[in-house]
Amino acid sequence: MTGAEHMTMLEAAAALREGKTSAAELDARLRTAGEARGDELACFTWRSGAGEASPAQGMPPPLATAPLWGIGGVVKANICVRDRITDCGSRLLARWRPPYDATVVTRLRRAGAHVIGATVMDEFGMGSSTEHAAAGPARNPHDTTRVPGGSSGGAAAAVAAGLAYFALAADTGGSVRQPAHCCGVVGLRPTYGRVSRYGLVAFASSLDQIGPLARTVADCAAVYGVVAGRDEYDATSLDDPLGDPLAAAARSAAGLTIGVPRELLCLADADSVADFESTLDAMRRAGVDVVDIALPDPEVMLAAYYVIATAEASANLARFDGVAFGERGEGDDYATMTAGTRAAGFGREVKRRILLGTFVLSAGYGEAHYERACRARRRVTEAYRTALDGCDAIATPTAPTAAFPLGEKLDDPLRMYRSDVFTVGPSLAGLPALTVSTGRDRDGLPLSLQLTGPALGEETLFTLGAAVERARGFRAGGAA
Repeated sequence: MTGAEHMTMLEAAAALREGKTSAAELDARLRTAGEARGDELACFTWRSGAGEASPAQGMPPPLATAPLWGIGGVVKANICVRDRITDCGSRLLARWRPPYDATVVTRLRRAGAHVIGATVMDEFGMGSSTEHAAAGPARNPHDTTRVPGGSSGGAAAAVAAGLAYFALAADTGGSVRQPAHCCGVVGLRPTYGRVSRYGLVAFASSLDQIGPLARTVADCAAVYGVVAGRDEYDATSLDDPLGDPLAAAARSAAGLTIGVPRELLCLADADSVADFESTLDAMRRAGVDVVDIALPDPEVMLAAYYVIATAEASANLARFDGVAFGERGEGDDYATMTAGTRAAGFGREVKRRILLGTFVLSAGYGEAHYERACRARRRVTEAYRTALDGCDAIATPTAPTAAFPLGEKLDDPLRMYRSDVFTVGPSLAGLPALTVSTGRDRDGLPLSLQLTGPALGEETLFTLGAAVERARGFRAGGAA
């Protein structure tokens, strides 16, 4: 049988139900793969040990009630798993263990899956490379001198290297899609509110959204189908019918239309543009129409995103004062203790964003910065809606380049922020976006396509994304 670490999630699930393997065997093979490459890639904050048996025992229950029975996945380290360290990539939460599971973890367990580890991330989700993780950066399984993307780089690296069948991570401005691009896997940011955020440690509450990473579009659709839906613990979650995401991935894309904002392509390098155009040609041959559309100035989208995200972060992170959560600094009074806690606990990038967010919300500057950013966000949202009136999905590269070398942008935050130039637009507009691997650059590093759909348009994205996989003949994963 094909090694467990080289099967897709749905292949492994089928092998379990056909009696070709067992949950214990799958877990053992994933554990062996983790022992072989986990330290090299530095992608785990914790992973289950040899003494922790899979909860999937005996005969599998009906497929409809437990579609992920026996499947092991990982979560980003800002998604709560009861009694497990959830450090958010920060020294401040290095020993914090939540007393409850996030809703998405509860739903995974009900579907028969189990969490085998948590993965390294940029501190509180602030970064595009995992170099802002307190424990140090995760590494790209295709080239360990390169970043795996961020902030969910550890999750994408684990999936790409075959150390887990899927991952759940949080996407604020591209933190699922950009790591999926760098590591050559599939990543989905769902419509805002489609997946519950209960149990997610917040970065920017109006932008955060949990989404899956997997090796194929079908695997991604299957995980999405399990975790999406209304949750009474999250007032922003949506109650719209879910449909059949897995069936959508099997449909023909012929007759659908992709819109391309060609004025944005100048922001990508030559290899990325060439791969993008080749993918569009392959989609035309598959019966998909391609039309030109217009989107707002990407510099406006970037600026609006970073003003809004930092403002919300400065408010959300105010709870970390050393009293209720995490580590506590020294001090004879509350103010001194709080200052000591944050000085020692927060890293450089988090401090930078808190300062920026506090400034844009301060008296006399709120109108000049934050309110203008909110108005720009409304214009961006309207522009996406107008563009999607003329097409079924919008296609762009996911990032301007393939994965860049470790350290290249660490001391230049503006260059690092521009890694998100293609991903912040859907985040601002609250729209679903799917990253699908399409090929490699001249150095053998993964490249990808980002598809953005209308609100609640995930099924269309799965249909188009699976068509991209078939048209390009590129199967994600298997990084060695």
